[in-house]
Amino acid sequence: MKCRDILKRLFTLAPAENAEEWDNVGLLAGRPEKEVRRVYLAVDATDDVIEHAVSVKADLILTHHPMIFKPMKTVTGDDFTGRRVMEIIRHDISYIALHTNFDVSCMGELAAKKLKIKDGEVLCPLGGKGEADKGLGVIGNLAAPCTLGECAELVKESFHIPHVRIYGDSDSLMERIAVLPGSGGSGIGAALEKDADLYVTGDISHHQGLDALLQGLSVIDAGHYGIEKIFIGHMEGWFKENLPDIKVYREEINEPFITV
Repeated sequence: MKCRDILKRLFTLAPAENAEEWDNVGLLAGRPEKEVRRVYLAVDATDDVIEHAVSVKADLILTHHPMIFKPMKTVTGDDFTGRRVMEIIRHDISYIALHTNFDVSCMGELAAKKLKIKDGEVLCPLGGKGEADKGLGVIGNLAAPCTLGECAELVKESFHIPHVRIYGDSDSLMERIAVLPGSGGSGIGAALEKDADLYVTGDISHHQGLDALLQGLSVIDAGHYGIEKIFIGHMEGWFKENLPDIKVYREEINEPFITV
């Protein structure tokens, strides 16, 4: 199947019009007419990911985060983004990213399912861009009330991460929970407006965490990669179900940092 046809199928899963205006999704490098027999899945198109994709002779790299965010005036070996673009093109690999369009269509719901959230609704609706049932994150109720400390263990177990950061009293009781995978500082207001007891997200700054807690909202910071790595497993299943003739390879799950 040609890359352009795969992209059309991917855009039925995560429509491009649902992406944020600042985002960059779709085919970012390579030939749309490229015949794809092998796809390599990852969260980010790092040097290692590209090397691994080349080693398995992948025809397509699909990531969640776009490698190219801002317009590039030059593509040379003088900067790391240019080098990665050149390496992809040199090996005749096409490269697609599904970012905030995937967040809207899939990511929040997938995370909510992992946490067994009941009666879920969209946390941050798209507003003028779409219907109220489309947007970022999910808010609902835990299967049963539990302490913040127990919620932290649930998050660690659900997303297979070694640690999380907590803002709040670990013995306080949680019932209504919001989750927004990725960088979720902008969703704190929505979580407060919708009476969440707990907000699960990533990339919370010191002041954001303190300010949320002062307003009665406990926070679990599970890291940006910590939650969003579920993209890989979901897309692996999607390809096997929808495009079974394409061989799927995936980057190993590996936190991009260590805590010592």
